[in-house]
Amino acid sequence: MKQSRAMSLVEAVVNVVVGYGVAVATQMLVFPLFGLQTTLAQNLKLGLVFTVVSIARSFTLRRVFEAIRVRMDKRKTAAPMERRRQ
Repeated sequence: MKQSRAMSLVEAVVNVVVGYGVAVATQMLVFPLFGLQTTLAQNLKLGLVFTVVSIARSFTLRRVFEAIRVRMDKRKTAAPMERRRQ
């Protein structure tokens, strides 16, 4: 089954949006353990930066793996034709 680019992007965005709240909550709990004092606004902004990076990373990796899958499928379908020619 092939996943479209649009659905890859939708999946990546939904995945990251769901994780956004967890990330911000984690920052608020963990930062003080390391002596970092941030406001809620700062945590939300930092979370947004990481969210954008995460969306780009997820989308890019998904497209790379889809390209690998397509290339492997082409090789599998080309192999029987090569055997027939010999």
